[in-house]
Amino acid sequence: MTEKVYLENPYLRQIDARIVDKKYVNNKYYIKTNKTIFYPNLAGGQPGDKGTINGVEVLDTYEEGHDIIHVVKDNVHSDKAQLSIDWENRFDYMQQHSGQHLLSSAFYKLYNGETVGFYIGKEYVYIDVDIPSISEVEIDKVEEFVNKIIFSNFQIKSYIIEKGDMDKIPVRKDPIVNSNIRIVEIDGIDFSPCCGTHLRNTGEIGLIKIRKVENYKGNIRVEFVCGNRALLDYTWKNRYIREIGNLLSTKDKDVYDRVINLYSQKESLKKENRILREELYEYKAQELLKKARLIKGVNFICYKYDDMEFREINSMVSYLNSLENYILIFGVHNKKQSNFIVSRSTNLNINMKIIHKEIAKEINIKGGGSSQTVQGACTKDELDLVLEKFYEKILNTI
Repeated sequence: MTEKVYLENPYLRQIDARIVDKKYVNNKYYIKTNKTIFYPNLAGGQPGDKGTINGVEVLDTYEEGHDIIHVVKDNVHSDKAQLSIDWENRFDYMQQHSGQHLLSSAFYKLYNGETVGFYIGKEYVYIDVDIPSISEVEIDKVEEFVNKIIFSNFQIKSYIIEKGDMDKIPVRKDPIVNSNIRIVEIDGIDFSPCCGTHLRNTGEIGLIKIRKVENYKGNIRVEFVCGNRALLDYTWKNRYIREIGNLLSTKDKDVYDRVINLYSQKESLKKENRILREELYEYKAQELLKKARLIKGVNFICYKYDDMEFREINSMVSYLNSLENYILIFGVHNKKQSNFIVSRSTNLNINMKIIHKEIAKEINIKGGGSSQTVQGACTKDELDLVLEKFYEKILNTI
């Protein structure tokens, strides 16, 4: 059985141990030591430690019964092992995990919300709380509550109890084991069964900042950061607000109102621009009507453009399709490829989709559409041929 030193003293960064078993499987070595400071990956939901054994990088750690297995790529040529962990990584996870306990406790105490799931990622942490919704005011109250506890620097301690003693303490959730139950206590504030590594006191959490709250499967998902992560989060946001304020010649506290004002102006200009574009497309469509050729009682408009956006052509097609007895065959030469759109008035009984499929058997074209309108792409060299084929086949259909 591996002695789990990290449970007794999570602040140890290096220890000497003895290798008691080693296996080589799939180009990796699986090492068991008599004791370890490496936390096993995702035990209780907490990510594992990074570090080395005799300078060899530890790729992974996991529990196997009562033992901890260390996975390394290179062999360790000794039964004596010096285990070293990445302290910054360990301390970060301790901040996040201790902060999670405190935040979960706050939701339970203030709003009777139980934590039904949690996740510690590389950038953010979240908990799922079984309440359907929460207001901004209530979130602010939770955040203020937990940070007051942090600033008061309450002690965090852990100890082992048995199942029969569970009724003696107000645990927030039931344990998943029936004996040797490890309790992590925040000085009379929170009692939680947990096998993770934790800080000595709440002051070391530094700060808890709730980043966002969203509805998730009937619960709320609360994303947050603690300690150094909270500082980094504040740092980049402060920089962005400052730079945006400089761009807008606005004080940081006035940036939001300034952006709202600019957004309102943008929407107004967008609306005006849309109206002007519609008038322009109608004007262009009227000019095209003058170039229509009347064949067998149907007006054909065939035209080819250079570097024109397809949405502009679609707008003209929508306008012209409102008229009766019109066939529209348009091509566009763009920088990378050529496009085409072929359409008809609603009163004409011509299936453009069938015609498109027939041409696709003869020429390599992409695209598709409906019985009224088809569009697609082809090479620049074949655009003229594609337009001619549509013209011929439609003419034979009339």
